[in-house]
Amino acid sequence: MGIRDSGPGGSRRPRWGVRIAGAVSAVVLGSGALGHAVMTGLDTGIERVDPFKDMKNRPKAGNGMNVLLVGTDGREKIGPEEKRAYRLGGAPCHCTDTMMLVHVSADRKRASVISLPRDSYAEVPAHRDQVTGKDHQAHPVKLNAAYAEGGPNLTVRTVESMTRVKIDHYLEVDFTSFMKTVDAVGGVEICTAKTLRDTNTGLSLLPGTHRLTGGQALQYVRARHVDGAADIGRMQRQQRFLAALIKEAAGSGVLLNPVKFKEVSSTLLGSVRADTGFGSQQMLALGQAMRDFTPASSEFASVPIGNTSYPVKGIGSTVKWDAARAEKLFQAVRDDRPLAPARPGGARREQPAAVPVDVPPQQIRVQVENGTRIDGLGGRVDAALRATGFNTTRTPGNAATRSVRRTLVAYDPRWDRSARTLATALPGAELRAVPGQGRTLLVTAGSDYRKVVPVRAEDPYQGEHSDVVTGDQVVCGGR
Repeated sequence: MGIRDSGPGGSRRPRWGVRIAGAVSAVVLGSGALGHAVMTGLDTGIERVDPFKDMKNRPKAGNGMNVLLVGTDGREKIGPEEKRAYRLGGAPCHCTDTMMLVHVSADRKRASVISLPRDSYAEVPAHRDQVTGKDHQAHPVKLNAAYAEGGPNLTVRTVESMTRVKIDHYLEVDFTSFMKTVDAVGGVEICTAKTLRDTNTGLSLLPGTHRLTGGQALQYVRARHVDGAADIGRMQRQQRFLAALIKEAAGSGVLLNPVKFKEVSSTLLGSVRADTGFGSQQMLALGQAMRDFTPASSEFASVPIGNTSYPVKGIGSTVKWDAARAEKLFQAVRDDRPLAPARPGGARREQPAAVPVDVPPQQIRVQVENGTRIDGLGGRVDAALRATGFNTTRTPGNAATRSVRRTLVAYDPRWDRSARTLATALPGAELRAVPGQGRTLLVTAGSDYRKVVPVRAEDPYQGEHSDVVTGDQVVCGGR
């Protein structure tokens, strides 16, 4: 990139100024004494809870740090204007709207985030109802109801019982603290391959890249009615958003700028509820650990599901976990191991940016034909499409016409979404509707063909399981 000179040395002084400022910031946050001085006073604004009171027979502690991150529907501190703008009317249910188990590895080089569906079938331990004072025996509930019956304490006890993972810290975020934190980092960039509209939350996003403010981000992570995946789709959007937030914090200098780091930390800690052991020192330690984070350092998963509609008398339809696969997932947490096997080539590394698309390429059947006289072009296109996930026939042929200049995608109008996904992987390709062609899409490679662009399904959930993904696979690419 060109640099304009404004005299001897040109723009080198400002560049060195930025480097020196960054170095000073790193020293401030990296030095125990100076770092703690920067963070002084933040603990006083934290509302404290004791989620571990009188807990016995807890799981064995493992390596790393486990945080139960709970999102509630609290909205008492939001003004009438914002409530109208972001569709936050109605009475809160005083239950958990979102629940995630966050594991930070002992070497502080990896963060693993597991979403726990709020409608998960759960059995709460015997407890005393915090509202009525009545004693209850152990009984089945939806997971989010544990908070309504027994607050943070019963929530932690229930999650520990289900996962056999010992929770080290509890962090409770409501709508207000979420919005303030997003605004404090300057908004978060997300991208979508399709229009997202939800009349319940007011979400309305066209395909493309968007920088969301705190209120818009709340609409994005709360939306449940933009597709048929309901809560599963919503959890994936929440994971995508969290990955983007990590990218924003790591890439925008928040973690290296003491003033900005304190501003963001004070915004978060000043409007959350946390256990007595979580405060400014823990925020500083996390900030120091995450200085070298990239999106690939974070990994996201949802609990494997065995039955998305498990009926329970008196409760209704619940989400039943796949016990065997869930146990493997939580065993990885207990052992402080990555949730997914290492990528080929050894160490986890940043993947080439993939363009988000509407339909998983694995679901799209493709026949490739060579429309030119370039020997082997059909085979190369077939192999490239297969490498990015498309279900090709592996038997490329020659087209009737061998003078095609522009690559063509012929498709049956009933599979138009699949056609748009395929065309995204073939930049510049022409789309042509062919009624009655059937589900197999036909690619005629033209002389303009250069490469296949990697694509990924925006919402990979297909009803059977949710795979582990790393942050670089779900954030906007190309920057």
